[in-house]
Amino acid sequence: MIAWLWPWTGLLLPLPLLVQGFWPAARTQETPLRVPFFDAWVSLAQTHKGIASSRRWSTVMGLWLMWICLLLAAARPTWIGEPIELPTSGRDLMLAVDISGSMRVEDMQVGNNLVRRVDAVKAVGAEFINRRQGDRVGLILFGSNAYVQSPLSFDIGTVERFLRDAQIGFAGQETAIGDAIGLAVKRLRERPAESRVLIVLTDGQDTASSIDPLDAARLAQGLGIRVYTIGVGADQLSIPGLFGSSFGSRRVNPSADLDEESLQAIATMTGGRYFRARDPQELAGIYQLLDALEPVELDATTYRPRQALGHWPLLLALLLSLCLGLQRCWQQRAVHTLASGGARND
Repeated sequence: MIAWLWPWTGLLLPLPLLVQGFWPAARTQETPLRVPFFDAWVSLAQTHKGIASSRRWSTVMGLWLMWICLLLAAARPTWIGEPIELPTSGRDLMLAVDISGSMRVEDMQVGNNLVRRVDAVKAVGAEFINRRQGDRVGLILFGSNAYVQSPLSFDIGTVERFLRDAQIGFAGQETAIGDAIGLAVKRLRERPAESRVLIVLTDGQDTASSIDPLDAARLAQGLGIRVYTIGVGADQLSIPGLFGSSFGSRRVNPSADLDEESLQAIATMTGGRYFRARDPQELAGIYQLLDALEPVELDATTYRPRQALGHWPLLLALLLSLCLGLQRCWQQRAVHTLASGGARND
């Protein structure tokens, strides 16, 4: 079905006639011109009179059709599809992902290769989002600041794409866990209390928040928002020695800055759990555990897909203007040809 969002624009249809009726006619005073071959001009005018008369109406009709097309486009025609029922079960799940500078550390083992933490998180997290059919999913990215990359939405394909497109440094190099939790609480507080879930994924400790992570967790606790925290990063990493050999190599803990105590406290306080992901396999297993969250029944809702159609009458108006312009050029060329022939005959 086609609906018109601004149907009142149809009242503008007689506007050209009103302008023509009330606009004062132009008055010009021209100096008389003596034409020595006046009879030739009269003959030319009579020859051209039939051509001009036949095309005048086509020009007027073309202009009116163009005006009607513009009014149709201004009325904002919209195609509205059949009602589609949204899933009646699910939850509001906000995913907060750390993209600070430390997420570029290559300590996530994939086969025989080490990949960056952020790449492993994006790959496994995208699969997790794809499995959230029936959930309303949102995405927060945080570094020195926290930003809502995608609000809560059933369009999980778009949320997944936003996660895959996230780049380290977009939100700064530091880590603002408290701000990310506070922003998620702001987005989730108006949703049904039984369905609000926040998953925080980070590899460090809070270094840039304007609110303490535990204070933000207390806000979430007061609103009944369950927070699940995930600490990312390997426990040990081998640093090659001289010229890449084992001579002088050493083992370090790349996750020394991970504040597991605070993450554990945040999860426990809000009724969630803390998980440790040392490699992509563990991270995938954690997401499978999170998949086991019990869905809650929500009120059934429907929506009708919409598609704007205003570009079609605009395209038709453009084609009509092009045709009228070509017709005008052809008429002028025909008049010039007749004038040249009349002058030669004279």
